[in-house]
Amino acid sequence: MKLWYQSLARETDATHYRAMLRKVIDSCVDPGTEVHIQGIVEAAGIGVHYGFLKHQDMKEVIYNALRAEKEGYDAFLIGNFSDVGICEAREMVNIPVLGLCETSMHIACMMGATFGLVPVSEKQTPSKIENARRYGVESRMVGALPLNSSPAGLKKAMVDKTLRDRVMADFMAVAKRLIERGAEVIIPAGGEFNVLLAEDGIYEMERAPIVNGIIELVKMGELAAKLKKLTGRFTSKRLQYAAPTGDFLKRIRNFYGADLYPGAE
Repeated sequence: MKLWYQSLARETDATHYRAMLRKVIDSCVDPGTEVHIQGIVEAAGIGVHYGFLKHQDMKEVIYNALRAEKEGYDAFLIGNFSDVGICEAREMVNIPVLGLCETSMHIACMMGATFGLVPVSEKQTPSKIENARRYGVESRMVGALPLNSSPAGLKKAMVDKTLRDRVMADFMAVAKRLIERGAEVIIPAGGEFNVLLAEDGIYEMERAPIVNGIIELVKMGELAAKLKKLTGRFTSKRLQYAAPTGDFLKRIRNFYGADLYPGAE
């Protein structure tokens, strides 16, 4: 089995994160599962907490999903809590497409009746709340309390122990406040922070599970690929993710390229 893990960190700027991410992924995959980690190459890859930056990364994500299917990958995993391009990629390709945020939220709802979100920063908080609304789980969320950090700050914490200890203490304090509000499950809403928690072996607090989105995403990717192989289907192509057909599809391919929407007619 081959999985494509799409990070939104720029290839050249995430050396320490990339190594830690590889370690987490290798620790959880089934024997025989190969996971390719792909960073952002064409866009800046410096964040998706601003709309303009998200738009720049999205095109690369969609085309990488297309490349993943062409190269024989069994599932495409978007390893960023923005889930940027998830709907567009599902429409474009036939292999399963899963996102870090959607997967984490739905698994949290299987783990407990309620969950609390810990976004990386205040700026990222509204988009995570909007994701909960879009995925139909807003009523299960007791709140979203951010860290006083940023993706860049968390990457610095990977090599600065003093900063790392401060970030971890901040997370524990925020998670405790969410548990006091009634959260039965905690979701750390940032890939960088998930690798720190995994390295420290932190998966629970006061009997409340702490979702590790990276591990959950990879394992769900394996499951989705297995279901696709067993049944021949995974993503619905009925309405939301239906590909264009007929003359309209021909117009799209004539303008943007013949390899778009593989298998569509």
